Order: sequence, then C-alpha cells, then structure tokens
Amino acid sequence: MIGLLQRVDFATVHVAGQEIARIQQGLLVFVGVERGDTKVEADRLLSRLLGYRIFSDENDKMNLSLQDIKGGLLLVPQFTLPANTDKGMRPSFTPAAAPTEGNELFLHICAQAKQHHSIVETGQFGADMQVSLTNNGPVTFWLHVPPHSAK
Repeated sequence: MIGLLQRVDFATVHVAGQEIARIQQGLLVFVGVERGDTKVEADRLLSRLLGYRIFSDENDKMNLSLQDIKGGLLLVPQFTLPANTDKGMRPSFTPAAAPTEGNELFLHICAQAKQHHSIVETGQFGADMQVSLTNNGPVTFWLHVPPHSAK
C-alpha cells in the first residue's frame, strides 16, 4: 500500500462541483492499493501516517506528528499510484488492486483512521475528483508498505 502524503495548510476535494471534504493544517494523503495488500498493510500505513514526524516543533525541526499537532487527515483514493512506469510511454496499472479490493481496503483505512484520529475526511473511491491544496514547505513524502507476498 502506498501513501503519497503532503503537509498542507488547506485541502479540499470536490466531486461533480460539490465539496465533499475539507481540512485545514494537516496531511493530504493519496492512497494507492496494490495487488496483494491486506488490512495488515492498511493498518501499518495508517500507523505511519498518524505518527510520521513532519511538522515543525518550537525549534523549527520536523519533530511533530499529525497526532501531536491535532491536524486534519484527508485520505484520497489514488488508483494510479501503484502504476508501473518502468518502460514505454504509457503506464501499466497491473500492479494496482482490482477495484472491489481497492475500495474495500480504502474504506478500511478510512474507518480505522476515524477510530484513531479526531479530524478525518475522505475522497470518494472511483469518482472524478478535483483536489485542491496548499502544500506547506513544500513537504511531500512517499510511504510504501509492500504487500506481504512482496516482502
């Protein structure tokens, strides 16, 4: 499972012209589900997202987590993240989980996030979403929890 996380001052998601999610300071995370991912990988990724220390402390060092600052978490499903881009001029999406499996794991990580963090918003799986953000830094990280079978 892949999380492309961006430290943001503000982020929103719109579907069909309607705002469906909004956060202020926190993390916007694009979530990519790979073939072979399970709830184990989803839970591990969520643990890393909530505890990853990328917010500045009083000495301007990246030393605080999302939970430390009580920031917002916006999870957005991103089917294209697991794409294979190694060759050619067109990405291959064979590494991505099937839509049913991807949706199930995305819903799982969202439900778990809501149990462990106070401010959680989500995008909509399979929708044409417009995502707007103000990246703070800019700070962007790619976190990867490989499927168990790939370890």
